[in-house]
Amino acid sequence: MFFIFARAVFYKGHFMAENEFERKSKEEYPVLAICYDFDKTLSPENMQAQGYIQSVGFDIDDFWTQSNELAEKNNMDQNSAWMYKMMQEAKGKNVFTKETFERYGSELKLFPGLPEWFGRIKDYAKPRGVIVEHYIISSGLKEMIEATAVCRGDNIEKVFASSFYFDQYGVAVWPAQIVNYTNKTQFLFRIEKGVLDINDPSVNDYFPPEKIRVPFKNIVYIGDSDTDIPCMKLVNSYGGHAIAVYDPDTEDKTKAYRMFSDNRIKYFAAADYRAGSELDGLIKTVIDSVGVDARLDKIYFKKKLEVEESLAKDERSLDERAKDLLIEKLAGSDSFRYTHQIIKELQGYSEWSATQQERLYEAAVNNNQVGLIINDYDIRIFFESLLARGGDSDVEESALAKIVRAMLEG
Repeated sequence: MFFIFARAVFYKGHFMAENEFERKSKEEYPVLAICYDFDKTLSPENMQAQGYIQSVGFDIDDFWTQSNELAEKNNMDQNSAWMYKMMQEAKGKNVFTKETFERYGSELKLFPGLPEWFGRIKDYAKPRGVIVEHYIISSGLKEMIEATAVCRGDNIEKVFASSFYFDQYGVAVWPAQIVNYTNKTQFLFRIEKGVLDINDPSVNDYFPPEKIRVPFKNIVYIGDSDTDIPCMKLVNSYGGHAIAVYDPDTEDKTKAYRMFSDNRIKYFAAADYRAGSELDGLIKTVIDSVGVDARLDKIYFKKKLEVEESLAKDERSLDERAKDLLIEKLAGSDSFRYTHQIIKELQGYSEWSATQQERLYEAAVNNNQVGLIINDYDIRIFFESLLARGGDSDVEESALAKIVRAMLEG
C-alpha cells in the first residue's frame, strides 16, 4: 500500500517545501522483499557489454581496462568512471539518449525462467498469507534495466540503479545517480521502512519493531559476486537470506564457494529461475517460513501489548498506593514541619478519587498539626485546589469538605 506524504523538510542545508515522497505502509500480511543484483544475477553478462560497448567500436576487455585505469588514476569511483567513459566514447558515434539505452536494454539476455518467475513466485505466496515484492538493486543502468522484459507489468516494485540526467532533448549529460557496491545497502534500509524515494531523509527515522514494514529477516538478497558482499553481509547479520547464484551453463561455483566459506551467504544455486529448479524450491521454502514466522510474530506482539498494558496498570496501582500512604502520613503527622513536607509530596499528584479527597479533609479536621496551619500558603493552596476539584459532579459537597472550606475562610 502506497502513501504520498507532502511536507516541508530541511534536507541538505535547505528546506524542501511540499515534497511528495513515495512511502509504503505496513501491510496486514507479512511482506517478503526479494532483492536482485542484475548483471550476472538476472542476465548472463554485464549489460554494457551486450551491444553498447561494441557499438562505439571498443573491445569489451579494452573498455573495462581503460575505464578502471581512469578510475585509478583520478581517484574516481569505478561506476562514475565507466559512466563517463560511455559518454565520451559515444561522441560522434551514437546519440547518447534514453531511447538508445532502452533499445539496448530491450535486447539484454536473461537467465532461463525470466521474466515469468516474478509473477509465479507472487502467486505461490498469496495463498500462504505472504506478500512478495521484487526489487532490483544494481550498479548497472536503470534506463537499460527498466526496458527489459523483467520490468514489464507489475513484476518489479522498484529499480534502484545508476542513471543519467537527460537534458530537454533527451540526451544524457550527467550522472543522476551512482550506485556502487557499498551504497547499495542504503536501499535495503529504504525497503525495510517503506521509504523508497532516494531523497526522502526519513529513512534515518526510528521505527519501533512492530512498525517496520519489511524486517530484515523477511529480506532475500540474490547476487553473484564480491560487489554484492556488503548487501549480503547486512542481510545475513540481521537474520535475512543471502543467496549467491552462478551461471547454469558454466556451472562455475568458485565465487559461491568462497562467499559461503566467508559466511557472506547462507545458500547458493544456479541462476535458473524455472519452476522446479533448486532456486525455485529454495525461495518457496523461504516463503513458507515467512508465513510461519508471521504467525509467531503476531502472537509475540499480542503478548507484548498485554505485558505493556499490565505494567501500565501496575504503575497506576503503585501511584494509588503511594497517595494512600501519604494521606495516612498526613493524618498521623505530629509536627508542623512534617506536615509541610507531606503537603509538598501530595502536591506532586493532580488526580484524587472521591474517597481520597474525603480522607484528606478528615486529616485537616481531626489532626491539629494540619488544622492549626491550614492557612499557611502551601497548605491553603493544596486544600483550595482540592475543594475546587470537588468530588463527583452530581454529589453535594460533603460535611467534611464544608468544614475545611469554613476553616480556610475563617
